[in-house]
Amino acid sequence: MNLQHLAEQALLALRREGADASQVNVTRTALTEVNINLNEPSLLRSTQSHKLTLLGLWDGRKASTELSDLSAEALAAAAATLRTDAAAAPQDAANAVSSGQRAVISHGPLESDLAALTDAAAELLDFRAANTPSMTMEEGAATHTCVDAHVVTSGGSDLACNLGWYGLSVFGTARGTAADGTVRSSSFNYAGGETEDLRGAPASSRFGMGDMMRELTRSIDTRGVADCFGGKFTGDVVLTPMAVATLLGWLHAQVSDMALISGSSVYRDKVGEVIASPLLTLGSWFDGPGVAAISADGFVAPPLQLLNAGRLTTLTPSLYGSRKTGLKHVPTAASGWHLAAGETPLAGLLQDVQRGAVVGRLSMGNPASNGDFSGVIKNSFAIQGGEVGSALSETMINGNVAQMLRDVVAVSTERIDTGGWCMPWVRVSGLHFS
Repeated sequence: MNLQHLAEQALLALRREGADASQVNVTRTALTEVNINLNEPSLLRSTQSHKLTLLGLWDGRKASTELSDLSAEALAAAAATLRTDAAAAPQDAANAVSSGQRAVISHGPLESDLAALTDAAAELLDFRAANTPSMTMEEGAATHTCVDAHVVTSGGSDLACNLGWYGLSVFGTARGTAADGTVRSSSFNYAGGETEDLRGAPASSRFGMGDMMRELTRSIDTRGVADCFGGKFTGDVVLTPMAVATLLGWLHAQVSDMALISGSSVYRDKVGEVIASPLLTLGSWFDGPGVAAISADGFVAPPLQLLNAGRLTTLTPSLYGSRKTGLKHVPTAASGWHLAAGETPLAGLLQDVQRGAVVGRLSMGNPASNGDFSGVIKNSFAIQGGEVGSALSETMINGNVAQMLRDVVAVSTERIDTGGWCMPWVRVSGLHFS
């Protein structure tokens, strides 16, 4: 199947229906996977799938659809349906497609090493049996993915990518006897990521998976804030890399379309100002495993620095967001961000905490527009006098996300790199525990 030819045929079908502007994305995905279920290898398979996405604009009215039938007849029918759908859509002068964008991106292993996949799955299972037998690996996988994609627009953009990468993931819980003699289960947890080489290190050492499995076994016996600290208090949190990624996800949302268009962004007029701790420097990694430096609206996404020593360097509106707000358009890829490592070893970062917690996951829903939140911390452990102690249960923290970014007082030298993000541990002061 010639993806470029198919994309051009779809673009022609939209043009025949009188579209003023259009965009077509066509993707072929080949997946080879070794699945794990309930501590056993459960499935080995290879699959291939195709997806075609059509977007058309008629008089400023937009409609889009996704197809799995790639025949000429299906393309013509879909284009006609889109024209009908667009007639009922609201008119918006900000709707547009990219023009003049050109790129051919290729990186990563394009052929699967089946032996590497089976070896990685076996190593994960052996690690569990030897080191964390009370943990049940409810789901897991070792995968290889190869994606061919082509994006064309009526404005002359022509973007192609050919990417290959390996993935590992583990999801599970632990069950055992607590100190009071009762049988208890931990909460669930997950770890995983993408890499271009499975042979370079043991599977359990990647993406924090081995540490996550060990922590699950320690989370069978939990204590509340009252038991650990005597009641409510104000202290520090040490966010794990996964929790840091969640925290920065709020920042990304604040500088992108929804918040900018609605006027709810707290950073709309803060470009060039210090909005976070000087310990935080956040940049893109749009050529990481499985990541193509192409935005969803059909633009090449150049390298980008979002925070420079706490200073906000840019906003990231899409083409639509830019036309809607008058802000400069800044393309970004779907993932690929790294937070610079700090100068404090993780052990030292923990030792400096007198009262607080190591936080594995933040569950805070959608904070208020100003960043205020109240959320449960999960997969977390109490810290007292610099020592990590009991797993915590039913523990909440209250604060403000924007203030948390300003109150970062230490960043670890160690980082976890999942391909989609590379993050250190971060210590934040002044959170209210209850």
